[in-house]
Amino acid sequence: MSHPYLTIDLDKIEHNARTIVGLCREHGIEVTGVTKVTCGHPEVAKAMLRGGVSSIADSRMENIHRLKGAGIHTSYMLLRLPPLSGVEEVVDAVDVSLNSEISVLAGLSEAACRRDRIVDVLLMVDLGDLREGIWPDDLLPFVKEAVELPGIRISGLATNLACFGGVVPSEEKMNQLVELAREIEKKFGLTLKWISGANSSGLELIASGGMPRRVNHARIGEAILLGRETTHRRAWPNTFQDAFLLHAEVLELKEKPSVPVGVRSEDAFGKLPTFEEQGNVKRALLNVGREDLDVEGITPLAPNLTILGASSGYLVLDATSAADDIRVGDELSFYLNYSALLAAMTSEYVKKHLLRGGVPMEQGM
Repeated sequence: MSHPYLTIDLDKIEHNARTIVGLCREHGIEVTGVTKVTCGHPEVAKAMLRGGVSSIADSRMENIHRLKGAGIHTSYMLLRLPPLSGVEEVVDAVDVSLNSEISVLAGLSEAACRRDRIVDVLLMVDLGDLREGIWPDDLLPFVKEAVELPGIRISGLATNLACFGGVVPSEEKMNQLVELAREIEKKFGLTLKWISGANSSGLELIASGGMPRRVNHARIGEAILLGRETTHRRAWPNTFQDAFLLHAEVLELKEKPSVPVGVRSEDAFGKLPTFEEQGNVKRALLNVGREDLDVEGITPLAPNLTILGASSGYLVLDATSAADDIRVGDELSFYLNYSALLAAMTSEYVKKHLLRGGVPMEQGM
Protein backbone atom coordinates (compact mmCIF):
# COMPACT_ATOMS: atom_id res chain seq x y z
CA MET A 1 0.00 0.00 0.00
CA SER A 2 1.72 3.18 -1.20
CA HIS A 3 0.13 5.59 1.27
CA PRO A 4 0.27 5.72 5.03
CA TYR A 5 -3.17 4.87 6.35
CA LEU A 6 -5.35 4.81 9.44
CA THR A 7 -7.41 1.88 10.58
CA ILE A 8 -10.60 2.96 12.32
CA ASP A 9 -12.13 0.21 14.45
CA LEU A 10 -15.81 1.07 14.66
CA ASP A 11 -16.59 -1.68 17.17
CA LYS A 12 -14.06 -0.21 19.61
CA ILE A 13 -15.52 3.27 19.18
CA GLU A 14 -19.00 1.89 19.85
CA HIS A 15 -17.71 0.06 22.93
CA ASN A 16 -16.01 3.20 24.25
CA ALA A 17 -19.17 5.23 23.67
CA ARG A 18 -21.21 2.67 25.60
CA THR A 19 -18.78 2.84 28.51
CA ILE A 20 -18.76 6.65 28.67
CA VAL A 21 -22.51 6.97 28.17
CA GLY A 22 -23.11 4.39 30.89
CA LEU A 23 -20.98 6.31 33.38
CA CYS A 24 -22.67 9.60 32.57
CA ARG A 25 -26.15 8.10 32.65
CA GLU A 26 -25.53 6.87 36.19
CA HIS A 27 -25.06 10.52 37.17
CA GLY A 28 -28.00 11.92 35.20
CA ILE A 29 -25.87 13.29 32.38
CA GLU A 30 -26.77 13.01 28.70
CA VAL A 31 -23.91 12.68 26.22
CA THR A 32 -23.52 14.35 22.84
CA GLY A 33 -20.83 12.65 20.76
CA VAL A 34 -18.24 14.99 19.24
CA THR A 35 -16.98 14.04 15.77
CA LYS A 36 -14.85 17.08 14.94
CA VAL A 37 -11.46 15.34 15.23
CA THR A 38 -12.61 12.83 12.59
CA CYS A 39 -13.87 15.55 10.23
CA GLY A 40 -17.42 14.42 10.83
CA HIS A 41 -16.84 10.89 9.56
CA PRO A 42 -20.31 9.36 9.09
CA GLU A 43 -19.33 5.85 10.21
CA VAL A 44 -17.72 7.22 13.37
CA ALA A 45 -20.92 9.11 14.15
CA LYS A 46 -22.96 5.96 13.57
CA ALA A 47 -20.72 4.02 15.95
CA MET A 48 -21.16 6.71 18.61
CA LEU A 49 -24.93 6.62 18.18
CA ARG A 50 -24.97 2.82 18.42
CA GLY A 51 -23.01 3.25 21.64
CA GLY A 52 -25.75 5.41 23.11
CA VAL A 53 -24.91 9.08 22.55
CA SER A 54 -28.10 11.08 22.16
CA SER A 55 -26.89 13.50 19.50
CA ILE A 56 -23.85 14.59 17.49
CA ALA A 57 -21.78 17.77 17.76
CA ASP A 58 -19.23 19.15 15.34
CA SER A 59 -17.38 22.43 14.97
CA ARG A 60 -17.62 22.66 11.17
CA MET A 61 -20.76 23.19 9.15
CA GLU A 62 -19.13 21.21 6.33
CA ASN A 63 -18.96 18.20 8.62
CA ILE A 64 -22.57 18.57 9.72
CA HIS A 65 -23.68 18.71 6.09
CA ARG A 66 -21.58 15.63 5.39
CA LEU A 67 -23.24 13.73 8.24
CA LYS A 68 -26.71 14.75 7.15
CA GLY A 69 -25.88 13.87 3.56
CA ALA A 70 -24.96 10.38 4.74
CA GLY A 71 -28.49 9.95 6.05
CA ILE A 72 -27.68 10.18 9.76
CA HIS A 73 -30.90 11.36 11.36
CA THR A 74 -30.18 12.77 14.80
CA SER A 75 -30.04 16.08 16.62
CA TYR A 76 -27.02 18.23 15.68
CA MET A 77 -25.12 20.77 17.76
CA LEU A 78 -22.74 23.33 16.27
CA LEU A 79 -19.83 23.17 18.67
CA ARG A 80 -18.04 26.32 17.48
CA LEU A 81 -19.52 29.80 17.87
CA PRO A 82 -21.58 30.64 14.76
CA PRO A 83 -20.13 33.29 12.46
CA LEU A 84 -22.34 36.32 11.93
CA SER A 85 -22.00 35.72 8.20
CA GLY A 86 -23.38 32.18 8.55
CA VAL A 87 -26.53 32.60 10.64
CA GLU A 88 -28.85 31.54 7.80
CA GLU A 89 -26.98 28.27 7.34
CA VAL A 90 -26.93 27.61 11.09
CA VAL A 91 -30.68 28.07 11.42
CA ASP A 92 -31.28 25.76 8.47
CA ALA A 93 -28.86 22.99 9.43
CA VAL A 94 -28.44 22.61 13.21
CA ASP A 95 -30.75 22.04 16.15
CA VAL A 96 -28.75 23.92 18.77
CA SER A 97 -25.74 26.23 18.69
CA LEU A 98 -23.36 27.67 21.27
CA ASN A 99 -23.36 31.46 21.46
CA SER A 100 -21.60 34.33 23.21
CA GLU A 101 -22.32 37.44 21.07
CA ILE A 102 -25.54 39.46 21.06
CA SER A 103 -25.00 40.55 17.45
CA VAL A 104 -24.89 36.90 16.34
CA LEU A 105 -27.97 36.06 18.40
CA ALA A 106 -29.73 38.98 16.72
CA GLY A 107 -28.76 37.56 13.34
CA LEU A 108 -30.02 34.12 14.33
CA SER A 109 -33.23 35.77 15.56
CA GLU A 110 -33.85 37.48 12.23
CA ALA A 111 -33.11 34.29 10.28
CA ALA A 112 -35.40 32.27 12.55
CA CYS A 113 -38.24 34.77 12.24
CA ARG A 114 -38.00 34.70 8.45
CA ARG A 115 -38.59 30.95 8.67
CA ASP A 116 -41.24 31.22 11.39
CA ARG A 117 -39.04 29.10 13.66
CA ILE A 118 -37.68 29.00 17.18
CA VAL A 119 -33.97 28.18 17.45
CA ASP A 120 -32.34 26.70 20.55
CA VAL A 121 -29.13 28.19 21.87
CA LEU A 122 -26.79 27.45 24.74
CA LEU A 123 -25.04 30.50 26.14
CA MET A 124 -21.32 29.88 26.57
CA VAL A 125 -19.82 31.13 29.83
CA ASP A 126 -16.07 31.58 30.25
CA LEU A 127 -15.14 30.26 33.69
CA GLY A 128 -11.47 31.09 33.31
CA ASP A 129 -10.09 28.94 30.48
CA LEU A 130 -10.08 32.12 28.36
CA ARG A 131 -11.39 30.63 25.15
CA GLU A 132 -14.97 31.37 24.08
CA GLY A 133 -17.72 32.55 26.39
CA ILE A 134 -19.38 35.40 28.24
CA TRP A 135 -17.50 36.53 31.34
CA PRO A 136 -19.65 35.74 34.42
CA ASP A 137 -19.92 39.41 35.44
CA ASP A 138 -21.43 40.20 32.04
CA LEU A 139 -23.89 37.30 31.89
CA LEU A 140 -27.00 38.89 33.41
CA PRO A 141 -26.86 42.02 31.18
CA PHE A 142 -26.28 39.72 28.21
CA VAL A 143 -29.31 37.58 29.01
CA LYS A 144 -31.44 40.70 29.53
CA GLU A 145 -30.84 41.58 25.88
CA ALA A 146 -31.06 38.01 24.61
CA VAL A 147 -34.49 37.26 26.08
CA GLU A 148 -35.96 40.12 24.07
CA LEU A 149 -34.96 38.55 20.74
CA PRO A 150 -37.84 36.79 19.00
CA GLY A 151 -37.20 33.32 17.61
CA ILE A 152 -34.47 32.62 20.18
CA ARG A 153 -34.91 30.09 22.98
CA ILE A 154 -32.21 30.05 25.65
CA SER A 155 -32.13 26.34 26.40
CA GLY A 156 -29.22 26.35 28.78
CA LEU A 157 -25.73 27.37 29.81
CA ALA A 158 -22.49 25.73 28.76
CA THR A 159 -18.82 26.15 29.49
CA ASN A 160 -15.59 24.81 28.05
CA LEU A 161 -12.59 24.00 30.20
CA ALA A 162 -9.17 22.35 29.79
CA CYS A 163 -8.87 23.21 26.08
CA PHE A 164 -7.08 26.55 25.81
CA GLY A 165 -5.93 27.57 29.27
CA GLY A 166 -5.88 24.06 30.75
CA VAL A 167 -8.24 25.02 33.59
CA VAL A 168 -9.46 21.87 35.34
CA PRO A 169 -13.26 21.35 35.56
CA SER A 170 -13.37 21.32 39.35
CA GLU A 171 -16.44 20.96 41.57
CA GLU A 172 -16.04 24.66 42.39
CA LYS A 173 -16.18 25.64 38.71
CA MET A 174 -19.22 23.47 38.07
CA ASN A 175 -21.03 24.88 41.09
CA GLN A 176 -20.28 28.36 39.75
CA LEU A 177 -21.97 27.41 36.46
CA VAL A 178 -24.99 25.99 38.31
CA GLU A 179 -25.31 29.14 40.43
CA LEU A 180 -25.21 31.32 37.32
CA ALA A 181 -28.01 29.21 35.86
CA ARG A 182 -30.08 29.69 39.04
CA GLU A 183 -29.59 33.46 38.91
CA ILE A 184 -30.74 33.58 35.31
CA GLU A 185 -33.79 31.44 35.95
CA LYS A 186 -34.79 33.51 38.97
CA LYS A 187 -34.24 36.92 37.41
CA PHE A 188 -35.77 36.24 33.99
CA GLY A 189 -38.32 33.55 34.75
CA LEU A 190 -36.58 31.01 32.55
CA THR A 191 -36.35 27.26 32.90
CA LEU A 192 -33.03 26.07 31.52
CA LYS A 193 -33.20 22.56 30.11
CA TRP A 194 -29.46 22.00 29.85
CA ILE A 195 -26.45 22.75 31.97
CA SER A 196 -23.63 21.54 29.73
CA GLY A 197 -20.56 21.56 31.91
CA ALA A 198 -18.47 18.57 30.91
CA ASN A 199 -16.22 17.37 28.14
CA SER A 200 -13.67 14.55 28.22
CA SER A 201 -11.78 16.43 30.94
CA GLY A 202 -14.72 16.06 33.32
CA LEU A 203 -14.84 12.27 33.56
CA GLU A 204 -12.90 12.04 36.81
CA LEU A 205 -15.19 14.59 38.46
CA ILE A 206 -18.24 12.68 37.24
CA ALA A 207 -16.89 9.30 38.37
CA SER A 208 -15.97 10.65 41.82
CA GLY A 209 -19.50 11.91 42.38
CA GLY A 210 -18.31 15.51 42.53
CA MET A 211 -20.27 16.80 39.54
CA PRO A 212 -23.26 18.87 40.75
CA ARG A 213 -26.56 17.13 40.04
CA ARG A 214 -27.83 20.07 38.02
CA VAL A 215 -25.11 19.55 35.37
CA ASN A 216 -26.95 17.24 32.99
CA HIS A 217 -25.14 17.38 29.65
CA ALA A 218 -21.66 16.50 28.38
CA ARG A 219 -19.96 16.94 25.02
CA ILE A 220 -17.56 14.01 24.65
CA GLY A 221 -15.11 13.31 21.83
CA GLU A 222 -11.62 12.19 22.87
CA ALA A 223 -12.74 9.86 25.67
CA ILE A 224 -14.89 7.95 23.20
CA LEU A 225 -12.47 7.96 20.28
CA LEU A 226 -9.15 7.51 22.07
CA GLY A 227 -10.27 6.13 25.43
CA ARG A 228 -8.66 8.87 27.52
CA GLU A 229 -9.77 11.56 29.91
CA THR A 230 -8.12 14.85 29.04
CA THR A 231 -7.01 16.32 32.35
CA HIS A 232 -4.09 13.91 32.78
CA ARG A 233 -4.49 11.96 29.51
CA ARG A 234 -4.99 8.75 31.46
CA ALA A 235 -6.53 5.72 29.81
CA TRP A 236 -10.14 5.42 30.95
CA PRO A 237 -11.21 2.09 32.49
CA ASN A 238 -12.95 -0.36 30.14
CA THR A 239 -12.11 1.59 26.99
CA PHE A 240 -9.82 0.96 24.04
CA GLN A 241 -6.95 3.34 23.24
CA ASP A 242 -6.30 1.80 19.81
CA ALA A 243 -9.54 2.41 17.93
CA PHE A 244 -7.35 4.47 15.58
CA LEU A 245 -3.95 3.21 14.46
CA LEU A 246 -1.50 4.67 11.96
CA HIS A 247 0.28 2.30 9.57
CA ALA A 248 3.32 3.28 7.48
CA GLU A 249 5.76 1.37 5.27
CA VAL A 250 9.51 0.98 5.73
CA LEU A 251 11.21 2.53 2.68
CA GLU A 252 14.83 2.26 3.78
CA LEU A 253 16.70 0.38 6.49
CA LYS A 254 20.40 1.18 6.86
CA GLU A 255 23.11 1.45 9.49
CA LYS A 256 24.32 5.05 9.83
CA PRO A 257 25.94 7.33 12.44
CA SER A 258 23.70 8.53 15.26
CA VAL A 259 24.96 12.13 14.90
CA PRO A 260 24.93 14.15 11.64
CA VAL A 261 28.33 14.48 9.95
CA GLY A 262 29.40 18.00 8.90
CA VAL A 263 28.77 21.65 9.74
CA ARG A 264 25.15 22.02 10.83
CA SER A 265 22.51 24.74 10.54
CA GLU A 266 18.74 24.75 11.04
CA ASP A 267 16.65 21.93 9.63
CA ALA A 268 13.90 22.39 7.03
CA PHE A 269 11.51 23.61 9.73
CA GLY A 270 13.79 26.26 11.21
CA LYS A 271 14.94 24.21 14.21
CA LEU A 272 18.27 22.87 15.35
CA PRO A 273 17.57 19.33 16.60
CA THR A 274 19.82 17.65 19.12
CA PHE A 275 21.35 14.20 18.66
CA GLU A 276 22.87 11.81 21.18
CA GLU A 277 26.09 10.05 20.28
CA GLN A 278 25.40 6.31 20.27
CA GLY A 279 27.72 5.13 17.56
CA ASN A 280 26.18 3.59 14.48
CA VAL A 281 22.48 2.76 14.64
CA LYS A 282 19.99 1.01 12.37
CA ARG A 283 17.80 3.77 10.93
CA ALA A 284 14.43 3.08 9.31
CA LEU A 285 12.78 5.61 7.00
CA LEU A 286 8.98 5.39 6.72
CA ASN A 287 6.58 6.95 4.22
CA VAL A 288 4.89 9.36 6.62
CA GLY A 289 5.99 12.79 7.80
CA ARG A 290 5.02 16.23 8.97
CA GLU A 291 2.93 16.85 5.87
CA ASP A 292 0.71 13.98 6.98
CA LEU A 293 0.33 14.41 10.74
CA ASP A 294 1.79 15.71 13.99
CA VAL A 295 4.69 13.28 14.39
CA GLU A 296 5.21 14.30 18.03
CA GLY A 297 1.81 12.77 18.71
CA ILE A 298 2.51 9.20 17.60
CA THR A 299 4.02 6.28 19.52
CA PRO A 300 5.24 3.01 17.99
CA LEU A 301 3.30 -0.08 19.02
CA ALA A 302 6.61 -1.94 19.14
CA PRO A 303 8.47 -0.85 22.29
CA ASN A 304 11.90 -1.46 20.72
CA LEU A 305 11.44 1.33 18.16
CA THR A 306 12.34 4.96 18.88
CA ILE A 307 11.26 7.97 16.82
CA LEU A 308 14.29 10.13 16.01
CA GLY A 309 12.51 12.82 14.04
CA ALA A 310 10.78 13.61 10.79
CA SER A 311 10.89 15.74 7.67
CA SER A 312 7.89 16.67 5.55
CA GLY A 313 7.72 13.24 3.93
CA TYR A 314 9.77 10.86 6.10
CA LEU A 315 9.61 9.50 9.62
CA VAL A 316 13.02 8.40 10.95
CA LEU A 317 13.22 5.62 13.52
CA ASP A 318 16.02 4.06 15.51
CA ALA A 319 15.35 0.40 14.75
CA THR A 320 18.60 -0.98 16.16
CA SER A 321 16.88 -3.16 18.75
CA ALA A 322 14.37 -4.41 16.20
CA ALA A 323 16.61 -4.67 13.14
CA ASP A 324 16.38 -8.46 12.95
CA ASP A 325 12.58 -8.27 12.85
CA ILE A 326 12.14 -5.48 10.26
CA ARG A 327 12.55 -5.53 6.50
CA VAL A 328 12.09 -2.96 3.75
CA GLY A 329 8.42 -3.11 2.75
CA ASP A 330 7.17 -3.97 6.23
CA GLU A 331 4.35 -1.96 7.77
CA LEU A 332 4.84 -0.50 11.24
CA SER A 333 1.97 0.69 13.41
CA PHE A 334 1.58 3.63 15.77
CA TYR A 335 -0.80 4.91 18.44
CA LEU A 336 -2.01 8.50 17.96
CA ASN A 337 -2.83 11.23 20.42
CA TYR A 338 -5.53 13.81 19.73
CA SER A 339 -3.26 16.21 17.85
CA ALA A 340 -1.89 13.49 15.58
CA LEU A 341 -5.36 12.07 14.91
CA LEU A 342 -6.71 15.52 14.01
CA ALA A 343 -3.95 16.10 11.46
CA ALA A 344 -4.12 12.57 10.03
CA MET A 345 -7.90 12.71 9.57
CA THR A 346 -7.56 16.08 7.84
CA SER A 347 -4.74 14.97 5.56
CA GLU A 348 -5.67 13.76 2.08
CA TYR A 349 -2.41 11.80 2.02
CA VAL A 350 -3.42 9.50 4.88
CA LYS A 351 -6.00 6.98 3.72
CA LYS A 352 -8.72 5.83 6.06
CA HIS A 353 -9.78 2.18 6.36
CA LEU A 354 -12.78 1.15 8.42
CA LEU A 355 -12.98 -2.04 10.46
CA ARG A 356 -16.04 -3.90 11.75
CA GLY A 357 -15.56 -7.19 13.52
CA GLY A 358 -11.82 -6.75 13.04
CA VAL A 359 -12.06 -6.95 9.23
CA PRO A 360 -12.03 -4.20 6.59
CA MET A 361 -15.44 -2.69 5.95
CA GLU A 362 -14.53 -0.65 2.89
CA GLN A 363 -11.50 0.60 1.01
CA GLY A 364 -10.66 3.95 2.50
CA MET A 365 -12.03 7.35 1.72
